Amino acid sequence: MNKPSAQKTLIVIAGPTAVGKTALAIELAKHYQTEIVSADSRQYYREMAIGTAKPDADELSQAKHHFVNSHSVTDSYNVGDFETDGLKVIDQIFETHDKAILAGGSGLYIKAICEGFDALPPVDVEVRNELNALYAEKGLKYLQERLKTEDPGYFEQVDEHNPQRIIRALEVMKTSGKLMSSFHTANVKERPFKIVKIGLNLPRELLYQRINMRVDAMVRQGLIDEVKGLLPYRDYNALNTVGYTEIFDYFDGTTSLEDAIALIKQNTRRFAKRQLTWFNKDKSMHWFAPNQLKAIIELIDKETNENSRPNTEK
Repeated sequence: MNKPSAQKTLIVIAGPTAVGKTALAIELAKHYQTEIVSADSRQYYREMAIGTAKPDADELSQAKHHFVNSHSVTDSYNVGDFETDGLKVIDQIFETHDKAILAGGSGLYIKAICEGFDALPPVDVEVRNELNALYAEKGLKYLQERLKTEDPGYFEQVDEHNPQRIIRALEVMKTSGKLMSSFHTANVKERPFKIVKIGLNLPRELLYQRINMRVDAMVRQGLIDEVKGLLPYRDYNALNTVGYTEIFDYFDGTTSLEDAIALIKQNTRRFAKRQLTWFNKDKSMHWFAPNQLKAIIELIDKETNENSRPNTEK
């Protein structure tokens, strides 16, 4: 098995939504003269720009980004695909750079790159149809409560407002007899590069204020029109996400625009809390405020230099 290379380091930038991951990743990319791999599972889609807080043209021009605008919402793309494709891109970056940056808030996608991901059992059409029928009959709340009871560990991490994710987890349990969370705690695959993980966080009040301000900015930038243009694609999995489902409800006439925007803020805050729960479980994460660029660089350099020394530990 390959041992981590002393010369190649993957810098992971993780944390909750709106904390400042993109800005820090760009600063680090410029400092180390390298490229960024996005680990935000919604920024991959070309049609979703405003509601995903995708890097803008100026940010994209400052550092090369991979997996931003790389797919269409009509494409089927999952964490297993990202593990395969992401590792290939990182290998390509390492051909000409000593460091690469993986930045985003999708914990499962970061885990797939850093540790590997067990293949899920194939889709059982009959089981999925049965669960879809339950969803249509009893609603999302019923499925949420069922997952929360049967696999509370996974429920803490999943986007609870995404019916496809909830149904897939229940389907896996019924098909394999194993909890979805058990597939996330598989044997760690050793990667042939050093990994340094940087977690970003802010005091809760400040983070929530930033989330609320970001949502208001999205609305000003044209979020409503963006979602309206995606109405024909609303059943695709990519669009079952915070910021889009709430506006779909507004177009359905089941909620007012004011309430839909308030719900986006509330659901985004809840999502940020789940992201922090996920990342806090990772004991190899080094935590900083997003403005601590100098301290972060010092930590990365220290970790990299330590890795270049002979390993005398067992």
